[in-house]
Amino acid sequence: MATAVDRAAFERWEKENAAARLREQPPTTVSNVPIEALYTPDHLEGFDYETELGYPGQYPFVRGVHATMYRSRLWTMRQFAGFGTAQQTNERFKFLLKKGQTGLSTAFDLPTLMGLDSDDPRSLGEVGRLGVAVDTLDDMQKLFEGIDIGEVSVSMTINAPALYIMAMFLANAQDRGIDWKKLRGTIQNDILKEFHAQNEFVFPPEPHVRLVCDLIEFCTDHVPQWNTVSISGYHIREAGSTAVQELAFTLADGFHYVDRCLDRGMPVDSFAPRLSFFFNAHNDIFEEIAKYRAARAIWAETMRYKYGAKKEASWKLRFHAQTAGCSLQDKQPEVNLIRVAYQALAAVLGGCQSLHTNSMDETLALPSEHAVTLALRTQQVLAYETGVTNTVDPVGGSYFVESLTRQMQKQAREYFERIEQKGGMIAAIEDGFFRREIADAAFAYQREVDANRKIIVGVNAFQEAEEKPLETLVIDERPEKEQLQALKAIKEKRDQSAVNKALDDIRRVAETDKNLMPVLLDAARVRCTVGEVMNALADVFGRYDGAAKW
Repeated sequence: MATAVDRAAFERWEKENAAARLREQPPTTVSNVPIEALYTPDHLEGFDYETELGYPGQYPFVRGVHATMYRSRLWTMRQFAGFGTAQQTNERFKFLLKKGQTGLSTAFDLPTLMGLDSDDPRSLGEVGRLGVAVDTLDDMQKLFEGIDIGEVSVSMTINAPALYIMAMFLANAQDRGIDWKKLRGTIQNDILKEFHAQNEFVFPPEPHVRLVCDLIEFCTDHVPQWNTVSISGYHIREAGSTAVQELAFTLADGFHYVDRCLDRGMPVDSFAPRLSFFFNAHNDIFEEIAKYRAARAIWAETMRYKYGAKKEASWKLRFHAQTAGCSLQDKQPEVNLIRVAYQALAAVLGGCQSLHTNSMDETLALPSEHAVTLALRTQQVLAYETGVTNTVDPVGGSYFVESLTRQMQKQAREYFERIEQKGGMIAAIEDGFFRREIADAAFAYQREVDANRKIIVGVNAFQEAEEKPLETLVIDERPEKEQLQALKAIKEKRDQSAVNKALDDIRRVAETDKNLMPVLLDAARVRCTVGEVMNALADVFGRYDGAAKW
């Protein structure tokens, strides 16, 4: 129960506060939520420790999903990496593991993300530029060559062609004699947020969600330690949403996947423990902490009482965090190191299970080895030198944090109601609801920056007249040429009749409600390309032009 407030002492403070002159910048969060000068027990009227806070590792998991949290095991340090050819990215993976990284995280180039082959005319100039190019199983083999994927946890950030990329990953593991039951990691596989924010979709929403659920279903049966979807608020926030919008839209996406898996007849406790989440870690430390705590509470309550999950593992919201790329600046880029450190602190105080810290040069280019090493060292200093890992949930019980957590839960539930009033997730997407909400929030934030009501160091305050340029990573034309040559050689030596049969099988199964993964595994082994598979699926599902509807 909340402690009673000393009225006389409070009234004295209130008078002194009212007489004080405030700074020009209004006291609000990054999301423009007004913040009071002081939080007291009055803000937590009716607060019950056992039901609203509880203990780490126990329902409602506000204080964390594990009893001991970082006292027994640190979060996974998983730096996002990928550029050029699979061989180049393989070398970066090994470099990061040597530097002390504890998990891999794979960035794919734009053509791969969009389901295009490197030799597609639309891929010209983009191959290997913003991630690694993957066209066939041969690229997947090179990507993880010399790395024990049976021991190292692997994350892959891909959505539209996620089912086929996973088929390649599994085929490679099997070819290497690695039992699928030993594989640990995550594939993003979250198409709904693409319709909200990122635009890397190919098919209409319904068949795309079918592919998400095919992967969930297959891995539930065959790859039991794999996180089958990383339900992602990160990109929603990067597009300009508020913290509450990120929270609400992400959880709403997760509930939609649960609904569709239940429609297939899958028991909720069979697949829910392997649903994971991916959140942004932005600048406002306390708003971010409250967001993570609110997310755990809402997910636990909904899974337990709405969906009837019996396993505690189904109630636990486990999440990866990445520091906010949208907060990084090209002015005084070294200052990005400081931003990232505070954002990482928020993620850890909020109880993340794994973390990526952005490099200081990411607004200028893909990270250099020097910059990515400093980003990793940021996590290591946080873990080993700051003391934040010594006790579980050090901010638990804070009047301010618990008040923000309550407030976020209330506002998120209001968004759930609005989505239902729109007719549910797909209807709200078709209506453009999510995009309008995010666009309005982004406009409001930029207006605050332009008016100097929000200060961005080095941008609208504390500028430097002259800055020394950073040395950045340069991706030349060589990787694209090498990738095209390798792809041409594969196409020339593969069995074209086997390829044609595999693509016909994909079309045939796509017309049914059968799981596509078995035929995709066959397609991977005969060296069907990502683009060929996506084209075969498009023959059945059609392609989607969101701009025509929004």
